[in-house]
Amino acid sequence: MRTYHWFWLLFWASQPHQSFLNPLSKRTSGFPAKEKVLVLSGNSRQDLHRSKRSWMWNQFFLLEEYTGTDYQYVGKLHSDQDKGDGSLKYILSGDGAGDLFIINENTGDIQATKRLDREEKPVYILRAQAVNRRTGRPVEPESEFIIKIHDINDNEPMFTKDVYNASIPEMSDVGTFVVQVTATDADDPTYGNSAKVVYSILQGQPYFSVESETGIIKTALLNMDRENREQYQVVIQAKDMGGQMGGLSGTTTVNITLTDVNDNPPRFPQSTYQFRVPESMPLDSPVGRIKANDADVDENAEIEYSITEGDGYDMFGITTDKDTQEGIITVKKALDFENKNLYILKVEAANTHVDPRFLYLGPFKDSATVRIQVEDVDEPPVFSRPAYIMEVKEDVPINSVIGTVTAQDPDAARNPVKYSVDRHTDMDRVFNINSGNGSIFTSKPLDRETLLWHNITVIAAEINNPKQSSRVPVFIKVLDVNDNAPEFAMFYETFVCENAKAEQLIQTLSAVDKDDSYNGHQFSFSLAPEAAGSSNFTLQDNRDNTAGIFTRKTRYNRRETSTYFLPVVISDNDYPIQSSTETVTIRVCACDHRGKMLSCNAEALIHPTGLSTGALIAILLCIIILLVTVVLFAALRRQRKKEPLIISKEDIRDNIVSYNDEGGGEEDTQAFDIGTLRNPEAIDDNKLRRDIVPETLFIPRRTATARDNTDVRDFINQRLKENDTDPTAPPYDSLATYAYEGNGSVAESLSSLESVTTDGDQDYDYLSDWGPRFKKLADMYGSMDSDKDS
Repeated sequence: MRTYHWFWLLFWASQPHQSFLNPLSKRTSGFPAKEKVLVLSGNSRQDLHRSKRSWMWNQFFLLEEYTGTDYQYVGKLHSDQDKGDGSLKYILSGDGAGDLFIINENTGDIQATKRLDREEKPVYILRAQAVNRRTGRPVEPESEFIIKIHDINDNEPMFTKDVYNASIPEMSDVGTFVVQVTATDADDPTYGNSAKVVYSILQGQPYFSVESETGIIKTALLNMDRENREQYQVVIQAKDMGGQMGGLSGTTTVNITLTDVNDNPPRFPQSTYQFRVPESMPLDSPVGRIKANDADVDENAEIEYSITEGDGYDMFGITTDKDTQEGIITVKKALDFENKNLYILKVEAANTHVDPRFLYLGPFKDSATVRIQVEDVDEPPVFSRPAYIMEVKEDVPINSVIGTVTAQDPDAARNPVKYSVDRHTDMDRVFNINSGNGSIFTSKPLDRETLLWHNITVIAAEINNPKQSSRVPVFIKVLDVNDNAPEFAMFYETFVCENAKAEQLIQTLSAVDKDDSYNGHQFSFSLAPEAAGSSNFTLQDNRDNTAGIFTRKTRYNRRETSTYFLPVVISDNDYPIQSSTETVTIRVCACDHRGKMLSCNAEALIHPTGLSTGALIAILLCIIILLVTVVLFAALRRQRKKEPLIISKEDIRDNIVSYNDEGGGEEDTQAFDIGTLRNPEAIDDNKLRRDIVPETLFIPRRTATARDNTDVRDFINQRLKENDTDPTAPPYDSLATYAYEGNGSVAESLSSLESVTTDGDQDYDYLSDWGPRFKKLADMYGSMDSDKDS
């Protein structure tokens, strides 16, 4: 059965004492005097038998900061298996083994090679083992032990801050807390007094004190005044070893500032102030500045100024400049040297923030006298009013006086004044003014409906010194007279259904009047006398500034009359009464059974009823194709070379302009009626185009037919211009007939179409008598007759 033996470890201590050793097991032998041998004998792990042992140690102390020249001896390692024959070898491992701690492998002696510092590492844990030198196998199990460094006083106290800053209010009581300083000592606080710190004050007495154990700094002097001294520098010392001689120490600086309290009232440096101010000083302008001194700072030095009494109490005011704490005296009312030239004021300065603790020091306010001398200046004229309001009727004659403004020189000299109108405010020169007496009169007619108010400015200047001038606004209101007749509020164009019934309302009328009525407008409506008895409609006045148009009969016919023009007379009730005649356009339209308008154009009557939608679309497509064909044909015609008027003797044509439209034969009446070119009376004004669907309810405008005495060229140009500018005119590729040929011609018909109906030859010699325009025809027809004779 294998047996394990424990080691005894021998430590050397410079001062062997029981307090240096911490026994952790039972004591089996006496305490050694010089060496401590720890003989560790082991027993078998398979039985519980333990051999008798001496001391068993696992914690020892070693002094730090060893100053000897040799290595510091720590202890000796020894095994029961060591017979002294050198067969065993001792091995040391753990913290600092081989570097900080070395062992003699033959004897087991352990030494420290360097100075140890407890503040760097207070405890080292090592492991010891004995092995067979030949085989290298351990003969004992590994044993662990601790080396604890014993502290010495080698560190002075260190404050947490190099400089402390603190503040307290001035005039604080004795014992008022200021700040607490703290110092720490790196030495072991559990051993001796090396880390026991005591505080003391080196500089700062008798103003402050410090508690020795806590480091709390307090005030030590009563009524410390900031105004006398604001900054204090206190030096505090911290000493270890409980403050005993030989202890180490450290210091710190504490900067203490006394903060301000309101313990000083404001005081004026002088009792009387004097200022001079011109009487023309504008309102709110500064007259002067005064200041009361206050030794306090910040809000404790804030001062509020006020005028408490004096004969200029209401003429002047005073405010506080927040930056400089000065009192600024300003003008509240206009000054007048002629009325009063000296004012005496009493001004008071008081702190805004008062500390009740210091009221015993006296009232925190002070007063001073201010004398203000008003100086005379040359003043501009002064108007009797700040503004003038005048009224004038719009029908007043020119040069009528509407009002008067007055101004005078306020100075004692009473210089004369002249008046004028600022033309920048009266660009149209509607008004003028008498420069001597200030009477304003009209220079142009007035119209209230154009401009109700006229705002002008009148200038008053001294005659001797025109630079001294003043201005006043004049507001002129134009009063209304009844000079405008009422009129329709809008243009009325309405319709009536063909199937309308009698007494049916078709339109409600309303009117407006540009004039102003104090009691409100009251309009009356009636039909014009020429339409009152013969009209197909009636008018009913609703007595509420509206009127209604009613049908007088049942059913209307578009074929007979498509448009009615109904004249309506509108009158007001003002004086003098104004009236006007307005016209209402009424069109006759086809409507459904519910009265909804379907069509108002007369050409809709020609369309056969009952056409389907497909038929209407087909007709529309045909019309479009026809129009495209005409356009293309006209374009091709323009590219051809123009042919002479008459190509040969046999080709005599009646129409000079060829339209290339033969239509559907003699029975085709939908193309154009050539008869309209011959007879002006054949024009039907109500006849509309049949080749397009009507799009609007408007009837094309027609102009009167020019008679015989009007020049043909002017007439054609006039009609051409009308067709170009008329939105209801037919498109450009449709035939536009001018219906001009006059009532007859002395030459009758020149057409060759009728020549076939005559049996005899015609004599064309009379063409030569018609002038140079017919010379070509005379030559052609004359030559033909000569050919026949030959």
